[in-house]
Amino acid sequence: MIRRALAILLCAATTAIAGCAVEGRPFEKVYSSPRDAVIYVYRPYRYAASLLRPVVTCGEDTARIGPGGYHAFIEPPGRIVCRVETAESGDQVEIHAQPRTYYIREEIGWGVLTGHPHLNPIDTDQAQGEIEKCCVLEPEQMK
Repeated sequence: MIRRALAILLCAATTAIAGCAVEGRPFEKVYSSPRDAVIYVYRPYRYAASLLRPVVTCGEDTARIGPGGYHAFIEPPGRIVCRVETAESGDQVEIHAQPRTYYIREEIGWGVLTGHPHLNPIDTDQAQGEIEKCCVLEPEQMK
């Protein structure tokens, strides 16, 4: 009886750790106009700084991306600045967008009082393996 309860607890813990911290649907490719650029900003799951959800802005659109989450920004071609800020620090990436797909990984580094967010452009091959483990943040969770 104790072994069975322990096995169930172990399976539940493994499932909780392996899943997304962000609750939502697994990664789905976004389809847009062939004239637009799609910028996926994603944040692989890491327990450290998991409570931080700094605001990420690309163009005019904003989102709060939690660990294990992603957001697709659909933007017209041209100069697009993606930025992330906290009270202590911030980072930004400039993209000269063409009608194609871009990937930016958000990472939270160590800070004195809180984590420091960083945005890193990632090549398509590496990003696709990482973003497939992420979930889309549901609109009601963005607040």
